[in-house]
Formats: sequence, C-alpha cells, structure tokens
Amino acid sequence: MNEKLYKAINATAVSSLVLGICVLATGIVSGVLLIINGARLLKHKSVILL
Repeated sequence: MNEKLYKAINATAVSSLVLGICVLATGIVSGVLLIINGARLLKHKSVILL
C-alpha cells in the first residue's frame, strides 16, 4: 500500500516539476520576444508617427 502511494506521489512531483520548467521556459522566451519587438518599434518610432 505504501509503495503505491509513494509511486503516485513521485510521479505527480516529477510531472509538476516538468510542467513548471516548461512554463518558465515559455515565459522567458515570450518576454525576450516582447522586448525585441518593443525595441524594434522604438527604433522605427519616427517612421510610425508620420
């Protein structure tokens, strides 16, 4: 009984850790892309405002 509980908790912990790493990586990538696009807009600010 205890071994089944241990395996279930272990599987849940591993899947939560993997999901957290995926969410963190996605957040970092999207943040970098937003900064790059914002810098690109600032670079062409004079063209956009005409």
